[in-house]
Amino acid sequence: MDRARRQLCARLACGFGALLTVAAIDAQGFRKIAGKERIIAIEARKFVYTPNEITVKKDETVVLAFTAVDFIHGFFIPDMNIRADLKPGQVTEVRLTPGKAGEYAFLCDNFCGSGHEEMNGKIIVTE
Repeated sequence: MDRARRQLCARLACGFGALLTVAAIDAQGFRKIAGKERIIAIEARKFVYTPNEITVKKDETVVLAFTAVDFIHGFFIPDMNIRADLKPGQVTEVRLTPGKAGEYAFLCDNFCGSGHEEMNGKIIVTE
């Protein structure tokens, strides 16, 4: 077998091994996580979150996937002590599993201009 053919066989074997490894990780880890979490896409722009009202069930794990359109906004839920910076051009994920029913206000805590104080919303946690 010539050298080029051996290298090709070695590369194919490595690629096949990597593919099997990724498949094994997906089968053991990712599916379990994906099956339990609901992803909620939220857009942040001056001076609003869309949607600004989110309903989740108690003990349900959700991922809030934020996309900031125009500015570095903040996301802060004071009662849950959860905070994140939302940078334009990237998705920022915030996981939460509320353990108590109720309404929780959230707000932008990075000053984004006149009207900033109106940038808020609420998370409604049901039984």
